[in-house]
Amino acid sequence: MNAQPPLVIKADTLTAGYLPGVNILNGCTLEAYAGELIGIIGPNGAGKSTLLKALFGLVNIREGAVTLEGEDITTTSTNHLVRKGIGFVPQTNNVFPSLSIEENLQMGLFLKPREFAARAAEMWELFPMLADRRKQRAGSLSGGERQSVAMARALMMQPKVLLLDEPSAGLSPVRQDETFIRTRQINKTGVTIIMVEQNARRCLQICDRAYVLDQGRNSYEGPGRELANDPKVIELYLGTLAADVEQKSARRE
Repeated sequence: MNAQPPLVIKADTLTAGYLPGVNILNGCTLEAYAGELIGIIGPNGAGKSTLLKALFGLVNIREGAVTLEGEDITTTSTNHLVRKGIGFVPQTNNVFPSLSIEENLQMGLFLKPREFAARAAEMWELFPMLADRRKQRAGSLSGGERQSVAMARALMMQPKVLLLDEPSAGLSPVRQDETFIRTRQINKTGVTIIMVEQNARRCLQICDRAYVLDQGRNSYEGPGRELANDPKVIELYLGTLAADVEQKSARRE
């Protein structure tokens, strides 16, 4: 029997929000073990992105705790969290548009500039579509290409945990598939990934385990493919989430 991988990051019964007296998370819990790809799905306003931000020190945690490899990081600043091994890719404004692709990667490794050449070479191999265009301004790239730059920049510091906030949002179906494939490739290098995703069905297909949030609480959790086939999850969430995605796509068109 294989031993369970070590626990990397844990959110324990978090209550958190942005405004005084208004909680977005209400006792939310999440665990991610070494090498896992964790999905977070749920309806709009469920607290999915807020949970990611709580893991990265971007929201006020009122109750509960976040630990990284057993160390309490609940009140640790974001710059120290980067040093400790957490990378974060927000949904929007995730590149420096006036900088080149290469300069964006340099920003991702500003804490360790001497390691840039070696780390950049690894990123060019992982994201070959960026290598030949490294001098091109990030602001001139397509949405999918920008997402690749943002992910590459976050990986420059060799994070233990990579947090992705809706990486497929706004992308065409083809680019979405490319993003999911790339996410799995990154995960297979040993990086633990926690991904909030609007495309719930696709997310459940590729993730090891998933959490379904509703009104800031854990609603369901389990292996991704099991949740994808769970009649209750299908009835209560997957149809609704598909409608949410279609509405977002219609607004963009």
